[in-house]
Amino acid sequence: MSSPTVTSADNPEDTSDRPPRPYQSYTYAYPHKTAYRPLTPRPRLVDLWAGESRHSLSLYLHIPFCEVRCGFCNLFTRIGAPDDLTGRYLDALQRQAAAVREALGDSQPPRFVNAAFGGGTPTFLEAAELERLCDIAEREMGVDLRAVPLSVEASPSTATADRLAVLAERGATRISLGVQSFVEEEARAAVRPQHRSDVEGALTRIREAGVPVLNIDLIYGIDGQTAASWRYSLDAALAWRPEEIYLYPLYIRPLTGLGRHTDPPTADREWDGQRLRRYREGRDHLLSQGYEQVSMRMFRRSDAPPQGPDDYACQTDGMIGLGCGARSYTSRLHYSFDYAVSMREIRGIIDDYTATEDFSRALHGRPVDEDEARRRHLLQSLLQAEGLPVAEYRLRFGSDPYEDFPAELDTLAVRGWLDGDRAEWLRLSAEGLAHSDAIGPDFFSPGVRDAMAAYETK
Repeated sequence: MSSPTVTSADNPEDTSDRPPRPYQSYTYAYPHKTAYRPLTPRPRLVDLWAGESRHSLSLYLHIPFCEVRCGFCNLFTRIGAPDDLTGRYLDALQRQAAAVREALGDSQPPRFVNAAFGGGTPTFLEAAELERLCDIAEREMGVDLRAVPLSVEASPSTATADRLAVLAERGATRISLGVQSFVEEEARAAVRPQHRSDVEGALTRIREAGVPVLNIDLIYGIDGQTAASWRYSLDAALAWRPEEIYLYPLYIRPLTGLGRHTDPPTADREWDGQRLRRYREGRDHLLSQGYEQVSMRMFRRSDAPPQGPDDYACQTDGMIGLGCGARSYTSRLHYSFDYAVSMREIRGIIDDYTATEDFSRALHGRPVDEDEARRRHLLQSLLQAEGLPVAEYRLRFGSDPYEDFPAELDTLAVRGWLDGDRAEWLRLSAEGLAHSDAIGPDFFSPGVRDAMAAYETK
């Protein structure tokens, strides 16, 4: 067929001559947490990290609090923090950091090359609490925050001058502001109530704080959004000359605010077509304004300073995650605490975390064998606009990607989703990048697929 845009007028049962639906799964981490299971027995961290390289580690600190939960959000976060919960959470975070640092040992001192505070909304914390968060990273884990890229997520209402001053002084090099839409009606439709004046005020304060990189998140596919209103939000963001812009497709997931009011079958191919049109409009507009495409979602101004690994996605080995929603990655095991989406379950997991005294063992996770390592490396490389050097893959794994994944790569080629000299590079075409969320699931292993399918949403 000539176009991947298919309307609902087509027979929804006839899929023989169609590409897959373009919006299936955001592959920001593989394997997904829904493939994790309780670990029996629970391995000691000191054993997990034995023999692992400490030369190039990443640190992620997770703060699971927000002032409001957006209708599209399925992140591990809760609304508000009563009864000094943030203080008790930071106490637990400090205990966990001390346990992890002890497990890493001193025979090969850890060297951190980047850090990130995510959530939730890290700037939900007060300024003094952000100081303490930075202290935990530096004093417990040994990260020199002023010497490595440090990315922090924020919301318009929490990006206050005193919080931003702390982050700038402690070495933050990137602030990511979740705006989603500059059109107030669209923000309300996404259950993201905010005023344009509050957004503009936050952006002003971020620029005044002098943090080198500003990222603005925008969402397409919101109910009522048109080509004109989408262009309005894009131009409103561009007026601030952000170093980075992320364009996210709207997903409606189980147990999220919007998901409770939407029957999944109604998210049909007509909506797919609308989102693809908005994506292409946004992509083309940003490219015309001097931005370079890094991935399906990420666009960087051509003169922006680099920020370490592109399209930060906590995908590399040597990831240390602190906090009850964070993941950690060794070469053999990915691990975390329990995962949930519903408010009741999240509150219970946070309460358990704050009451934990012994953080010396991993609780939930998934082993990563050689096959899964190949899949993960191919995915995290292929879904970047730069692509995957075939020689690098051969050097790392001693095999050829075309031998390891012949059917999957042949399908991409037939669809016209691969570009360039495929003998040297595996690189997605423009349409391939547009369909990244359909490409990712094609490379999931049968075991991961089965585990994700068996996961009971909670």
